[in-house]
Amino acid sequence: MRSPQYSGLPAWVYVPAVAGAAFVLLPLLALMARVDWSQFISLITSESSVAALRLSLITASISTVACLVLGVPMAIVLARTRFAGQSVLRSLVLLPMVLPPVVGGIALLYTFGRRGLLGEHLEVLGIQIAFSTAAVVLAQTFVSLPFLVVSLEGTLRTAGQRYDIVAATLGAKPTTVLRRVTLPLVLPGLASGAILAFARALGEFGATITFAGSLQGVTRTLPLEIYLQREVDPDAAVALSLVLVVVAVLVIGLVRGSRGQM
Repeated sequence: MRSPQYSGLPAWVYVPAVAGAAFVLLPLLALMARVDWSQFISLITSESSVAALRLSLITASISTVACLVLGVPMAIVLARTRFAGQSVLRSLVLLPMVLPPVVGGIALLYTFGRRGLLGEHLEVLGIQIAFSTAAVVLAQTFVSLPFLVVSLEGTLRTAGQRYDIVAATLGAKPTTVLRRVTLPLVLPGLASGAILAFARALGEFGATITFAGSLQGVTRTLPLEIYLQREVDPDAAVALSLVLVVVAVLVIGLVRGSRGQM
């Protein structure tokens, strides 16, 4: 007979722990209780809902690729090098994680808008980014990039450099070490960061509506569709909200699975 496992926790700790769990779970249960299950399929398959979901999946996927292209080198530099101002750079890179998304949207607007820092020069070339699908991708990338960077940087620091050093002493070039040793070693952390970035991009609202607007089929992603449906069709808003909750649960499962492989 197995002896009970000693937790070492005082009994009173369970009271706020249960209260905290209830604080998170009760709103989700309330949401599920409010769903019109008889009309659920029709609510989430309306023309506007399908267009918003398709746009969200496409733009979130593109922004995740952009996060990988930009974030992987950034995380490697932050984890493997030392230079003046590194801590400041790291803080600035992670700033979108704590910055109100609407502020990020305004910053992007004054960078890529028609009168923005870069936008006015792009306008001369006939390139307009603000209030377009490209603006959705930029907004999603801006808010989700730090999630990949912080996840991968932590994994790189935990993995250390001993295998990289061994490969280098055996004559492998830096690019070969990175491709054949470093990246395969931190692949679970990279996958975890990419999944988190995708989830954050999928749920982005504030920066998107500020920088890209809400044009059906062009910039109206699923969170924006939920916000608009809340005023005209609350049942549709609830049903679409449940879709995002399900996606979030799947993402959490994928992240836990990828971390469990480390």
